[in-house]
Amino acid sequence: MSDPLWVTFLKALVLILVLLGGFAYMTLIERRLLGAFQHRIGPNRVGPFGLLQPIADAIKAIFKEDIIVSAADKVVLYVLAMTSVGVYGIFLGGWASNSKYALLGSLRSSAQIISYELGMGLAVLSVIMIGGTLNLQKLVELNVWSISPWLWPGLAIAMLAFVVAGTAEINRVPFDLPEAEQELVAGYQTEYTSIKWALYQMAEYVNMFTASAMISTLFLGGWRAPGFFNAIIPGMASWPILWLVIKMGIFIFLFIWLKATFMRFRYDQLMRFGWLYLFEIGLFAALLTGAVIAFVL
Repeated sequence: MSDPLWVTFLKALVLILVLLGGFAYMTLIERRLLGAFQHRIGPNRVGPFGLLQPIADAIKAIFKEDIIVSAADKVVLYVLAMTSVGVYGIFLGGWASNSKYALLGSLRSSAQIISYELGMGLAVLSVIMIGGTLNLQKLVELNVWSISPWLWPGLAIAMLAFVVAGTAEINRVPFDLPEAEQELVAGYQTEYTSIKWALYQMAEYVNMFTASAMISTLFLGGWRAPGFFNAIIPGMASWPILWLVIKMGIFIFLFIWLKATFMRFRYDQLMRFGWLYLFEIGLFAALLTGAVIAFVL
């Protein structure tokens, strides 16, 4: 039986508030971790242990001077932004800036998506073939790893491909070509200031939460933990929120760690990697999983 409309609305409202709060404090966590990785002190002045820094940043972004091009057609830009999704928002943002650096950043984002999304789709296909459903809740309840050890190699390869493609999806190092601060001066965000720039940043961090949740749900049992935890506390392995948050936190930490460790791919290296390696890895995982299902199980 489906929930009443007001319950669904309340759930959506709580989720939005959690994501917005998570975005704010993820900026603090990332800056502190990067400081630790690079042997320096991150933000620690605003509030105890720097915990009020995201609030100060938000206030500064809201009241900071907003630079608007005098001849910009605001109505047309608003309509185009509202009717576009995903990469279209990035592409139109770069084009509307009337800057070659911003335009190059948006074009790179379009090419990047073409390069990695086939590999990502093929990685997901392995899980779907095993579970026989697109329902994420049923995939978690099924626990694809428990069906047969013969499926483990294909799942491991698919998970690797999905994590790499997920890193590209959220424009994190080494796949942050759309921004490329050292080359394009922030890419498609170059001409955006104040809260408009902050909204782009917010979307990127929320996307990082989404990618972490999808990896955890598809490949790591979602909100469930290994059964041996029940020997510690009965029912502990099924605590609904705790385990998903822990798994998401691990991948968020991984994304930050990658940013502190690796350098950005060149444009041609990214295209070559997406088409010659990531696509083939995802395809091999799907073929291997399909062969095991067809001839072994």
